Amino acid sequence: MQSYEEVRDMFEEENVKFIRCSFFDVFGQQKNIAIMPSELKRALEQGISFDASMIAGFDTGIRSDLFLKPDLSTITAVPWRPIDGRVVRVFCDVVNPDMTPFQLDTRRILKKAAREAAKMGLKINFGPEMEFYVFKQDENGNPTQEPLDHAGYMDVEPLDKGDNIRREICFTLIDMGITPESSHHEHGPGQNEVDFRYGDALTTADNTSTFKWAVQSIAESSGSKADFSPKPFRDEPGNGMHINVSVGTEDGKDLMRPFMAGVLHYIKDMCIFLNPVRSSYERFGEMEAPGYISWSQQNRTSLVRIPASSVGKRFELRSPDPMANPYLAYALIIYAGMEGIRQEMDPGEPVDLNLYQADQEKTSSLQRLPERIEEAMQIARKSGFLKKYLPQRLIDVYCDEKRLGEER
Repeated sequence: MQSYEEVRDMFEEENVKFIRCSFFDVFGQQKNIAIMPSELKRALEQGISFDASMIAGFDTGIRSDLFLKPDLSTITAVPWRPIDGRVVRVFCDVVNPDMTPFQLDTRRILKKAAREAAKMGLKINFGPEMEFYVFKQDENGNPTQEPLDHAGYMDVEPLDKGDNIRREICFTLIDMGITPESSHHEHGPGQNEVDFRYGDALTTADNTSTFKWAVQSIAESSGSKADFSPKPFRDEPGNGMHINVSVGTEDGKDLMRPFMAGVLHYIKDMCIFLNPVRSSYERFGEMEAPGYISWSQQNRTSLVRIPASSVGKRFELRSPDPMANPYLAYALIIYAGMEGIRQEMDPGEPVDLNLYQADQEKTSSLQRLPERIEEAMQIARKSGFLKKYLPQRLIDVYCDEKRLGEER
């Protein structure tokens, strides 16, 4: 849908009564303002005002008015809302009162990164794999710490009690224009994974945000609670958001190796954005979460893994977790990879070791990922790479230790 007239006619045919105009705070938390279809034209021409001082990271001082401009290409139905009087969701750009782009709109930051990559002749696709736990609710509808089941990796029913939820998630994704590829029970009790098809950076970031919203809504409607936090249980596997990245060029040149080298080189700089909460760092170094900065083919203990079926085609970054803002995560990966290409970086030799079991003599030459969030903040504050590509205000918000008591 591109024109207002097309959208207006579709709304009448589909009996759409509410439009959720969605945007994101700097941490990737979805926000929205609902309007009636009769207000859409005004929203497109003048924007929808809101109080930015109430949005995390958006503090604009005494001038707190910002506006939303709907992106009509992102309209999708909200399948779990009533059919009679339908609800749709549309992503919005955040703009200043003079309609210039708002600096801390992270969706805008990703758009800019994608444009810069295109100028270099790069075609970059992303495919995230997000894990989540499902917990039971108590009689008052509040989440408990009791997992939905105690099944293991790829178990089937009756051990796996999440099958119906995953199936409903897949149907919902299809209704929202997202193609699911696979789903299964993960290692942890009540832990699940549903993967969807890769795509360009902006489409995939939008789909990643939609996916989390759909999972949480479907779990809630089933009397459960979906948990994307990095480490719900100390002695069980954490939730990762493994990011598969493919790099192509218009002339067919193979640039994956220097791109991957750039990601490895700057991974510590951008760690606070890929792993933004305290429990992110409890996940590292065990149970298929990396602890060292290394790459290898097939090796799931490495930070970067090249799957057996994808040599020369894509690599998998295994450190990010689902609490990351996907718009910032994908933008920083693009910028790090571009720096790797410009500087003709090389990733070095692969590390073909089980890094969870290797002795210190074999790992002493490897750099570690930050072991605490305070360490990641300290690195980010000093990073010239981040200062080159992100607004200083955004770096300051992520590196503000006052927010650590507000884990999301």
